[in-house]
Amino acid sequence: MSFALLGTFTALPMAAQAQNSAASQKGQSSKTAKKSVNKSKKAAKKPSNRNARNTVKAVPMRASVGQKAGLHSAFDPLDLRSSVALVIDQDTQEVLFRKNDHAVLPIASLTKLMTGLVISEAQLPMSEMISITQADVDTEKGSTSRLAVGTVLSRGDLLHLALMSSENRAAHALGRTFPGGLDNFVSRMNSKAQTLGMSDTRYVEPTGLSSRNQSSANDLAVLVGAAYKEPMLRELSTSPGREIEVGRKTLQYNNTNRLVKSPNWDIGLQKTGYISEAGQCLVMQAQVAGRKLIMVFLDSAGKLSRTADAERVRRWVEKAPAASGVKHSALAERLPG
Repeated sequence: MSFALLGTFTALPMAAQAQNSAASQKGQSSKTAKKSVNKSKKAAKKPSNRNARNTVKAVPMRASVGQKAGLHSAFDPLDLRSSVALVIDQDTQEVLFRKNDHAVLPIASLTKLMTGLVISEAQLPMSEMISITQADVDTEKGSTSRLAVGTVLSRGDLLHLALMSSENRAAHALGRTFPGGLDNFVSRMNSKAQTLGMSDTRYVEPTGLSSRNQSSANDLAVLVGAAYKEPMLRELSTSPGREIEVGRKTLQYNNTNRLVKSPNWDIGLQKTGYISEAGQCLVMQAQVAGRKLIMVFLDSAGKLSRTADAERVRRWVEKAPAASGVKHSALAERLPG
């Protein structure tokens, strides 16, 4: 009996200890659960800075004029990202590929190709020094430039930067300092377009920042053909890069078209463009599979989509270099030889 009582007294403290331990664990679990709930509430109330930054970046892009018009829904066998495309054999004027080629859309910096053509044909001194002024600062889109107000460069350097790197202040300065002023320069741009038979084309300024600068793929193919006849425009537009001395600084400018550095391409003339209303744009003269081609891509969706479309066309032509297109006699008459 003594042993039984002793066992009972021994078991009581152990049971109490077990109960205390269980209660302690229960309390600890409760505290942990409360902390977890509080953390969840705080997380819900205050998103992390990282998530906030990601939220700011996820702003929907503005729809282009072509997207609003439903041009991207048009079917094409190459499944291009451009809503407008045209590929022409420069020698035979044979149309190899067309997609919404009569649509009139904003053309962004493709405008600068006409700017260059007017400057080139005017035979102005390329060594004449021109100063960048406040009038050349973009008030249309608020774009930036490395050419600060007060920068002085030759007309030749400004033309180089406008064609190769799509420098807006350079293009505007070229028009502003043209004999007769900016209005006369824009008038000359439109007059040249009419002379070439570019009936779908209208220019209001020399940079392409305005969405009112508009044209069609057919007209732009004519422009590329005319610009290709000017050796200076061919050289400057296909230059891979250029260092420019600006005061004590040396600025490195590169071509906006990455294809000019590709060994797969033999490009004779090119110009890129982009504003939100126009989408990604590209025009080129290039030799592919032994054929001189004029290519026009407008309103392409995606940063690298315009060059991807060009690559897709190149591979298509290389696989079937003798593929027959549709003869377009009216367009053939308008294309320079």
